[in-house]
Amino acid sequence: QVQVVESGGGLVQAGGSLRLSCAHSGDASRTIAMGWYRQAPGNQRELVAMVTRGGNTNYADSVKGRFTLLRDYAFNTVYLQMNNLTPEDTAVYYCNVRDETAADYWGKGTLVTVSS
Repeated sequence: QVQVVESGGGLVQAGGSLRLSCAHSGDASRTIAMGWYRQAPGNQRELVAMVTRGGNTNYADSVKGRFTLLRDYAFNTVYLQMNNLTPEDTAVYYCNVRDETAADYWGKGTLVTVSS
């Protein structure tokens, strides 16, 4: 069973920054995409950013220019650098790992709270 572990959430003031990390225990050579989703209270889970093995990265319009998704060479770990945070970014952030069979693996989530 692939384990996905997130870290780096917390409380920050509006305008501040946080860096989330995600590591998985699966076979990195079979991983085709990694990224982050988030879910705010009362809302559906939404894509924040995703990077493919080939290096293509997609961002939600709401985070473009503020968030940056980075990956390690082996594709075991991704990082989400979040700058200029706003209260609207408050949510539980989930890491997603997809393998070549299209199986999805999820972390337990890390809470990001942005105070105004």
